[in-house]
Amino acid sequence: MAWRRVTAVVGLALIAGAFAAVASARHGFFDLRVYYGAINYWVSGQGPLYDFVVPNSYYGFTYPPFAALVMSPMALLSLTATQVVSVTATVPATLLVLWWLLSPTVRREGWTPWYALGLAAALTIAVEPVRETVNFGQVNLLLLALVGADLLLGVARGRRWAGVGIGLATAIKLTPGIFIVYLLVTKRWRAAIVAAATAAGATVLAAVVTPDMSMVFWTEALWNTDRVGDLAFISNQSLQGAVARLNPDHPSTALWGLLVLACLAVWAVRCRRAVAAGDELTGFALTGVLGCLISPVTWVHHLVWLGPALVLLIDRAAAATTTRRRAGLLAFFGAVYVLLCSRLVWEFSDAYDTPVGWLLSNAYVWASLALLVGLPVRATAERVADIEVLEPVVARPRTVAQRP
Repeated sequence: MAWRRVTAVVGLALIAGAFAAVASARHGFFDLRVYYGAINYWVSGQGPLYDFVVPNSYYGFTYPPFAALVMSPMALLSLTATQVVSVTATVPATLLVLWWLLSPTVRREGWTPWYALGLAAALTIAVEPVRETVNFGQVNLLLLALVGADLLLGVARGRRWAGVGIGLATAIKLTPGIFIVYLLVTKRWRAAIVAAATAAGATVLAAVVTPDMSMVFWTEALWNTDRVGDLAFISNQSLQGAVARLNPDHPSTALWGLLVLACLAVWAVRCRRAVAAGDELTGFALTGVLGCLISPVTWVHHLVWLGPALVLLIDRAAAATTTRRRAGLLAFFGAVYVLLCSRLVWEFSDAYDTPVGWLLSNAYVWASLALLVGLPVRATAERVADIEVLEPVVARPRTVAQRP
C-alpha cells in the first residue's frame, strides 16, 4: 500500500538523517567560506584572487580562473544566502544523478519510481562523502551532475552538443578532465574534441577577462601543493595519499606512478568493454572511480564520484540470474556502503605508522580499487533511451511479484 511505502521512505530518511547529524563533522561550510572570501576579496579590489588566504591558515582559492568567473555572483549575496544556494542546488543535482542511474532498473524491474528514488535518496543522506560535500559547501555533486548529464543525455545519445558539460566541468575544476580521456579511450572523437575545445575556450575566456589572475594560476598557484594541504593527511584517500602515508617525509613518486599506470590499464580495458556493450552507465561509474584513485589529492568529500558505482551494484544485483550472484553483489554493495558511512579512516589519522594502521587508514582507497576491478559490466546493457530525463516512468506490468 502507498502509505506503507511513504512511511518506509520517511522512516529511513529520518534514521539516515539522525545518523548523519550524529556522525557528521561540523565543517561550517569551510570550503564555501574560502570561495566566498576569495571572490569578495578579488571583486572588491582588495587584492588578487590567489593572494587571499583564510586567516590563521594556508587555505586559499585553488580552482582555475574560470571557476572564479562562475562563482563571481557570490559577491552580490550574503554568506548566508550563498550557503542556502549551495544546499538548494546540491539537493536537486543529487536527485537527478540518482534518477539517471536508477531509471533503467526501475523500467526493467517494474519498480514504483518515486519509491525507488525515495529509498535511494534516504540512503544517500548517510554516506560520508555526501555529508562532507554539504558540510564543506563543496561543488562535487554539482560537477557530478554536469558530467553525468553530458555523458548520459548527450554523448550516449549522439547529441551535437555532447562534450560541452565535461569541458565546462574541467574548466571549473581540473579533475573532471579524466572524462575527456574516457571519451578518447572509447573512441568518441567528436565529443572528445568538443569537450577539450570547450575547456580550452572557457580557460581562454578567463585569461582574456583576468589575464594577471590566469598567469598566476597556471604558473604559480597550480603547482603550490601547500595550498591544498599535506598529501599524507588522512582525508587524502587517493593512491598518492596511500603512498604518502608509507613515508610522509619522502613519498615515492615512482611507486605512485606505477600504481596509476596499472589502474589506467585496468580502467581502459573495462571501459571499452562497457561502451562496446552499450553500457554507458558503467563507463561513467568506472571513470569516476578512476578519477578518485589517480588524482594526487582526493579528499573524502571527493568520493561522491564513487556513488554511481554503488547504485549500479544494486542494478546488477536486481538483474542477477542466480540467488548466489545476487547475494554476492548485495554483500559487495553493503560492505562498501557501510564503509563509506563509517568514518573509519579518521580513527587512524595519527596511527598509520603500523602495518594494520596503514591498511585501515586507506580503507576508502581499497573500496575504490574494489569498485574499479569488481563492478560488473552488463553483457547486454539497457538502451540509453531508457534513462529517463524529466517524464515520470510508468511501471511495466510483471508476471511475478514486484520488487522492491
